[in-house]
Amino acid sequence: MKQFDYIIKDSLGIHARPAGLLVKTAGKFKSSVKLICNEKSADAKKLFAVMGLGVKHNSSVTVKADGSDEDEAIAELKNFFENNL
Repeated sequence: MKQFDYIIKDSLGIHARPAGLLVKTAGKFKSSVKLICNEKSADAKKLFAVMGLGVKHNSSVTVKADGSDEDEAIAELKNFFENNL
């Protein structure tokens, strides 16, 4: 299992547009991808689960990937967060 932490810089937090892009990015991988914020966890491949976390600006999130392509998943997701959130 690989993971990284990230502080959300987007002033609106994880809202509909970046949440959709996040789900699309996570869905490219065979590994399971979890998004954790404020002790709540969501499957990053499911839009309603990600939106249900209610991640706000300056929130700390942890992204975890577990599976055969976890290294690639973490690298691409980290890049996604840095460029979009």
